Amino acid sequence: MVEMERGLPRVRGSIKWFDPAKGFGFIVAEEGGPDILLHVNALRNFGQSSVCDRAGIVVSVQQTQRGLQAVEVFDVMPPADEDDVQPLGDQGVDPEIAALPLEPARVKWFDKVKGFGFANVFGRSEDVFIHMEVLRKSGFAELQPGEAVGLRISDGERGRMAMAISSWETALK
Repeated sequence: MVEMERGLPRVRGSIKWFDPAKGFGFIVAEEGGPDILLHVNALRNFGQSSVCDRAGIVVSVQQTQRGLQAVEVFDVMPPADEDDVQPLGDQGVDPEIAALPLEPARVKWFDKVKGFGFANVFGRSEDVFIHMEVLRKSGFAELQPGEAVGLRISDGERGRMAMAISSWETALK
């Protein structure tokens, strides 16, 4: 059965690939069929500027002259890792991490080549370390300076570090 959203079919699938520099990528629907174009504007309206390959996604789609295109993004889930044996909660996050409070933050900088970056939690002066692996497991491909995010943070030996990341708009739901 196809779920409808404002007269448009809602599709569940996974990211085939997404290139933030080009501003688009493609989704493969669970039910099969042609690839679905995902434009960065639909992703930005959801509150993210990127999404990693193999991440799960739920979108509404419309038929255009060039094929199917995502109109609205409703959910992004981290990719399923075959070697990840920890039980995951409802949002694809380890229950211990999911129990951490979600803190509003703004990305200070993130360097995909270096594999890390930093954010600042609103109302706090110290930096929060963000590792590329946490970014990927949270379903992001990269972060942009100034991007608002929700962070689940743990205190480590060298300071505070992000354990999970979500778009701030998603965190407010």
